[in-house]
Amino acid sequence: MSTKRKAASRHLRRVAEVDEASIRLHIEPLVEGGFVAASPDVPGLVAEGRSVMETVEIAQGLTRKIVESCLEHGDPLPPALTKIRRTPLDLRIPVGIR
Repeated sequence: MSTKRKAASRHLRRVAEVDEASIRLHIEPLVEGGFVAASPDVPGLVAEGRSVMETVEIAQGLTRKIVESCLEHGDPLPPALTKIRRTPLDLRIPVGIR
């Protein structure tokens, strides 16, 4: 087994042990409508949606794809995605009312 594959396998085992990781997400409204999000924790992550919730969901999906790509190619995960979260979290989430 190649060194890259061994490293990817170790990363996969470590990620499999993680319940969830949290990232910071910066969301801005677009002039033409909708929202765009980027994360200082996940290089290359840019998501666009019609609502804040849709934008967050798209960002979550893209983050999963970035993780899969890192593991597949033996690249290191962004540090924010290797932090284990098994303690209770207090979160503030958007709720659409219109």
